[in-house]
Amino acid sequence: MSVGMDIHDGGLARITLRRAEAGNAIDLDLARGLLDAARACRRAAARAVLLTGEGKSFCVGGDLREFSQLSGEALEKHLTAVTDALHDALRTFAAGDAPVVAAVQGAVAGAGLGLAAAADVTLAADDASFTAAYTGIGYSPDAGVSWFLPRLVGPKRALDLLLTNRRIPAAEAAAIGLVSRVVAPDRLAAEAARTAEALCGGPTAAFGVTRRLVAAGLTADLGPHLDREARALAAAAASDPGREGVAAFLAKRAPDFTRVSPRP
Repeated sequence: MSVGMDIHDGGLARITLRRAEAGNAIDLDLARGLLDAARACRRAAARAVLLTGEGKSFCVGGDLREFSQLSGEALEKHLTAVTDALHDALRTFAAGDAPVVAAVQGAVAGAGLGLAAAADVTLAADDASFTAAYTGIGYSPDAGVSWFLPRLVGPKRALDLLLTNRRIPAAEAAAIGLVSRVVAPDRLAAEAARTAEALCGGPTAAFGVTRRLVAAGLTADLGPHLDREARALAAAAASDPGREGVAAFLAKRAPDFTRVSPRP
């Protein structure tokens, strides 16, 4: 299988791209595997998701060898099938409560850049490099790249990356807000797992509301957004996790959100 998936008893879903020999290039099978994994996370009410890629590179983008075997209408239909599956996977991850942590290394290009940008927390090995790549082969973006990049790095810098396809190192990616932080390659797996496990023990419903508020706030007017924040905060405070969080704070102990918000 081109996508590995397992969900631990505590609710941590580990999703692994397994086409290392092809740089984890996204073909139709991988795109559909990612969608299946995203749906499995929703069904199992995963509390956090850890996305990784096997081998030297996280994901080099679309599988151009596969695409080159087709032409004309057949190619258009095939690419539509690939992007439909990939985009449905992104929508499914975004609609859930579970925060997504991505650990990236090596080449991160094209749709791989989209996967890295879509994650809530993205850790990059300091040997990682990032490039949009699309226009270099005469393509336009997919995988949400044209939506995420302007929001993360600003429209002017996003267009620079999309039009010139310049390759940027991990340090610059962190400096411009494309990734959350950079770690040594030999620490990437452990640090990503530690981050995902910590989120797995957190208030999942509050995480979900927070993710949606941040996404909506980028385009919302201030007044209505403040109203949404107020309603969400009141509901969170009245919930079992909210009461547990306050009780733990007042008792000077660590909260146990998994006890009060068990998975179905």
